[in-house]
Amino acid sequence: MYSIESTISEIGLTGSLALETAVRARWDSLTKPRGSLGRLEDSVLRLALIEQRPHPRVERQGIYIFCGDHGVTEEGVSAYPSAVTGEMMKNFIAGGAAINVLCRSFGISTYVIDAGVAGPKLPGVMDCRIADGTQNFAHGRAMTHGQLATVIDRGIALGRQASSTYDLVGVGDMGIGNTTSASALLCAFTGIEPEAAVGRGAGLDDQGLLRKRDVITRALEFHRAELISPMAIASVFAGFEIAMMAGFLLGAASCRLPVMLDGFITGAAFLLARSLCSRVSEYVVFSHCSAEPGHQLLLQFAQAKPLLALDMRLGEGTGAALAMNLLTQAVKLYEQMATFTEAAVSDKR
Repeated sequence: MYSIESTISEIGLTGSLALETAVRARWDSLTKPRGSLGRLEDSVLRLALIEQRPHPRVERQGIYIFCGDHGVTEEGVSAYPSAVTGEMMKNFIAGGAAINVLCRSFGISTYVIDAGVAGPKLPGVMDCRIADGTQNFAHGRAMTHGQLATVIDRGIALGRQASSTYDLVGVGDMGIGNTTSASALLCAFTGIEPEAAVGRGAGLDDQGLLRKRDVITRALEFHRAELISPMAIASVFAGFEIAMMAGFLLGAASCRLPVMLDGFITGAAFLLARSLCSRVSEYVVFSHCSAEPGHQLLLQFAQAKPLLALDMRLGEGTGAALAMNLLTQAVKLYEQMATFTEAAVSDKR
């Protein structure tokens, strides 16, 4: 098992002036006005810097869907019962969810990870379960410090293993109550107030939204003295799937594997991973800006510019899958377009 400390020590910077010059020169040699493909050009450069080669590879792709249940659902913060988490895992395995449709279309392999789901374990799911869901953070810590260390370590191992199989991976989530956990983490890590950070999640009505904000406001005050470090914040508010994703980001970064983030929940995992190692920021790509208000604030805080803005709020990795396909097309343009010389087209004077 890899430790958090040893993994962090292996995460290097991605900057390389020579490599950046080579990639930009390749783009500028192609039969188009310089810079005319906009952020597609920047995205390929980002991949090249992560992989440390002038021709990035994206042929082998996988999406990891991290699932977990949340004790805070006892407070009535979700429009759906906790049983939906396990039911949706069955749907993922059966191939009937939105993420399955997209991944089949794009040729992306999918993995469903049980990080801490209540109920019987399911065949076809990767069993990384820590416990049958977290505890209710309205009254205590979501998990113990020992559980947190274990769940991050398991995520690190998954991220490292993914690097031996894939060129590009995405992360998604499933967990009833996880927007409550993500909102609390956002407030604790950034100081943003719940009034601004908390949204309707999977479809709360006005009364449910007010209750959700109140639960998070009270929990932040109840735990205020404990919120003294990133790990302390995570043990109080994180879900098992969020903490495992944070470990996955660290493990992938230590192996120079680019990771496409999905929406708000994966963004909360990023906040935790970044608080442990700021260099992890260089290895992730933000797929889209979701309709969840907390995600929009998170992106602003991280100074991140996502590739898409489609008002999605489904989760599962759906935004990540769409953006991974976009990156695939960008790399094809970079590799397959003719140069001015090859096409006998006059370049700009």
